[in-house]
Parts: sequence; C-alpha cells; structure tokens
Amino acid sequence: MTGIIITCALTGSIHTPSMSSHLPVTGADIAAQGLEAAQAGAAILHLHARDPDTGRPSARPEHFAGFVPDLAGGCDAVLNLSTGGSAVMTLDERLAAPLAVAPEMASLNMGTMNFALYPMLARDRAWHHDWERPFLEASDDLVFKNTPRDILRILTSLGTDRGARFEFECYDLSHLYMLRHFADRGVIRPPYFIQFVFGVLGGMGPDPENLTHMVRIADKLFGDDYLFSVLAAGRFQMPLITMAAAMGGHVRVGLEDSLTIARGQLARSNAEQVVKIREIVERLGRVVMTPDQVRDTLRLKGADAINAG
Repeated sequence: MTGIIITCALTGSIHTPSMSSHLPVTGADIAAQGLEAAQAGAAILHLHARDPDTGRPSARPEHFAGFVPDLAGGCDAVLNLSTGGSAVMTLDERLAAPLAVAPEMASLNMGTMNFALYPMLARDRAWHHDWERPFLEASDDLVFKNTPRDILRILTSLGTDRGARFEFECYDLSHLYMLRHFADRGVIRPPYFIQFVFGVLGGMGPDPENLTHMVRIADKLFGDDYLFSVLAAGRFQMPLITMAAAMGGHVRVGLEDSLTIARGQLARSNAEQVVKIREIVERLGRVVMTPDQVRDTLRLKGADAINAG
C-alpha cells in the first residue's frame, strides 16, 4: 500500500471546555498540543481557534495568531486552517483568519446541512461557562450554510488568489457530486483530498457500509484523481479510521473529533490519539508520510509561502 497521511484536528468548534480538561483552548495550549502531535507523526494539523478567556469557538485572526506562528516555527507539519469555523458564524467571520494567513491548506465543507450537537446534552455535567449549554441546545434549529456561492468564494479567494489547496469535507453523498461540479467547472484541479465525515447528526451515520459506498462513488466520479481520508465522531473514531487505513485511505484523529482514547477514557492530548493510530496503521503495513511527502503528493505551495506572522 501507499504511504498514509495522518491529520490531527486539535480543538474544533463542537466540543466545549466542560467536556474535557484536556481540550486545548488557549493559544499556548493549542500550539503545545500541535507541536506534540506533529512530533508523534501528524503530517497535517487541522486548525480552529478559541477565545482563550471563555473557550468559545472563535474565528478572530488575533486568536489564530496565538498559535499559528509557534506551529509554523516549531514544526514542519502542514497547517490546514478551517474555513468552517463554527456553524453559527458568518462566512466573512469564517474566512477572516484564512485570508490573512494564506495557508498551504484549508478545509472546505461541500454543502449546506443540519448540524445538530444537542445530543451531547444527554450526559449530566457541571458547565464551566454560561455559553456552553445554550450553544448546544440551539443546535436543534441550526443550519450550517455552505451554498455553491459560498463554496465558489472560498475556492476563489483562498485557492485561486492565495494558492491554498483544500481538504474537501464531505458529510454526505451529495457533497461528492458538488465537488465533481466544481471540478467540471475548472475551479479546482487534482489531486483532490477528500475527507469523509461520519457521525455528525445531520450528515452520514458511522456505518461501515457508508464508507464503502462513498469510496465506490468517489472512484466513479474522480478515478485516480483523488485521495480519501476519514474522520468519525466520538466512539466511532478509531474503528472507522482503522477500516479506512485497511482500505488504502488516510486518517484523521484529534480532540475535535473525539475526546476519548478508549471507551470511557478521556484522551490526555491530541498526540495520544496520533500515537495510537500510528501504531495501528503501521501494524497494517502502512508507512506514515512526512509533511514534505504530503506536500509533494498534494502539490502544496510550501510552508515558506504562508503568512505565519
């Protein structure tokens, strides 16, 4: 099999600080966990920011500035900035930091969808911040807006104008066809790095047959012009990404996607998840790719071409 890319998503915008004391919130914590994850074998770091005082998801460039320079200067991992931010943010808010940084990679959600987080309220907990519970409760009426116009704006402003390549996040089968649409329009070029996302209520369920079907349709739509990676939410993380690795795909771990390292056991860091999946994929005979190998494979512009600050 070919080499395998390990992506690590450090903090995200889904989990709240009360759910785990190990979730990085401050710039210093995000930077420290990112450097540790890169040392453990993560070639790509998927980045969101948070308000360091409240832990609330943030898209403000000054909050990204709390960790992007340290990551860029402290490791050679590919920095992949989220354009999703949080589903409650406007597109202008979501794009502020990526436009300023002009990263090698950026994530891009390929369709509008429901994005329901309220099932996480089923577990009793003491809330550390007054925004957390209402944030989750309101997600029963939340639409994550990613229209074709939004997608084109991101592809143009970050891709065409700033040379970024994309992690195309596909939460459903329809998102593959939207990606094919933009490929046919000539807005994007191969190789396409497609992230199949499982387990978010509003998107695909974390069923093995969904993964095999997504690969089958992606093969039909993109042939040899794509690579697929898999992320799965919560307890489905390791089983489904292990399946992806066995199928020749790539994998994503991180506290954005799951707070645990084993059933009922919180992960102490992002690096702990990287170490675990690295051991698994190497036992499957896969060779973990270095950041420079990823840059060559995905045809990235290079770390020296970003505005790290």
